[in-house]
Amino acid sequence: MQILVVEDEVRLADALGQILEEEKYQTDVVYDGQDGLDYALSGIYDLIILDVMLPKMNGFDVAAEIRNNKINTPILMLTAKDAVPDKVTGLDSGADDYMTKPFDTAELLARVRALTRRQGEVVINELTYEDLRLDLSTCDLSCNGKSTHLNFKEFEILKLLMSNPKTVITKEDLIVKVWGYDSDATDNNVEAYISFLRRKIKFVGSAVNINALRKVGYRLEPADA
Repeated sequence: MQILVVEDEVRLADALGQILEEEKYQTDVVYDGQDGLDYALSGIYDLIILDVMLPKMNGFDVAAEIRNNKINTPILMLTAKDAVPDKVTGLDSGADDYMTKPFDTAELLARVRALTRRQGEVVINELTYEDLRLDLSTCDLSCNGKSTHLNFKEFEILKLLMSNPKTVITKEDLIVKVWGYDSDATDNNVEAYISFLRRKIKFVGSAVNINALRKVGYRLEPADA
């Protein structure tokens, strides 16, 4: 289960991330509305916890843009504002639930469980692209009965590529989403892991390529593309 936290109070945001990680949720944390929107549009999250008062882009606008892009990820809006009109605006913008700060951790986790439970009927255990299969529970990559295990960063990179097969994923996006917002990782790190993945895709006998678009990024394509 992956959760995105968008909160500009860094200590609170990091605390939320730690609380969620302790509950075994995979969590990404960003600190402004524009980054929150960019992450959310990847479509990989099961829940978005979204503050209202954010730099660059407020939470109402972020929620509206997420919905305008046909992404139905549940949104829990988190804010210090508790006036009814603000709650109405948040819900009308596309939020599914609303909590005011300060909040009780137990209540927050209960709301997280409630919002993610509604997706429980559709459990995605694997991603597929052409002849490739990626098991999301074991991190195993397979093709026609042959498989290999991916390490964490290989898995996260390939999951992003397979979740967005028609989209070019930039090196910058890969660094932020796989290594982290404050990481010292460089383009060379990305290129190294792309090389590792290409070898493993070849090892399982897949016809899929990770194609590099010069100065843009990477995209999965069939071998005959």
